[in-house]
Amino acid sequence: MPEPQATAFTPQKTSARRGSEPKQERSARTRQRVLRGAAELFTERGFRHTSVKDVADRVEMTKGAVYFHYPTKEALAVAIVEEHYAHWPKMLDEITREGLGPLDTAVRMLERAATAFQEDVVVQAGARLQLERPQIDAELPTPYVDWIALLESLLTSAQEAGELRPGVVPAKAARSLVSAFFGSQHVSDVLSGRADVVTRWQDLSELLFRAIRAD
Repeated sequence: MPEPQATAFTPQKTSARRGSEPKQERSARTRQRVLRGAAELFTERGFRHTSVKDVADRVEMTKGAVYFHYPTKEALAVAIVEEHYAHWPKMLDEITREGLGPLDTAVRMLERAATAFQEDVVVQAGARLQLERPQIDAELPTPYVDWIALLESLLTSAQEAGELRPGVVPAKAARSLVSAFFGSQHVSDVLSGRADVVTRWQDLSELLFRAIRAD
């Protein structure tokens, strides 16, 4: 199938001040430990109600050690959002290697994303931090646009391959799928702490893709 649109899931780099780059394996492991601890707290409490001391306590380090890797709370938030976004191109590469058609690639991508939102605390934290963007004094990427671009590209390829029902407009369908997916994971977050993201999306996905798939 044609390659998905090149601009989908472009690397996200923001302007927050960063700590020292890890030069050794041990330093890199420590950095990831701090990042995961911060992700857990941001998911549980949000950005405003989490301090650097909270993060240090969670990972059993001193504040100074945390500041060495992430000089501000904003830098921690930015790093988590960047890692959240880095998850999707890796996933897309893995799914593309399965050799599915474009429509089934879209189905599989959203299925696996639902699993990530249910199980991966960095993905969960990145989503919450995006919602809390007005509280964070750092530039964060605009959410959803890469997902819309990817799905529109896949659905356009699906249309060319005769996989879509006549009359389906790829751009409109892509926007609807993104709204439905992120709406369902948000409802799951509010009602069950994302414990049922996968089952909620399975139900909704079956309905939506049946509506656009060619007979």
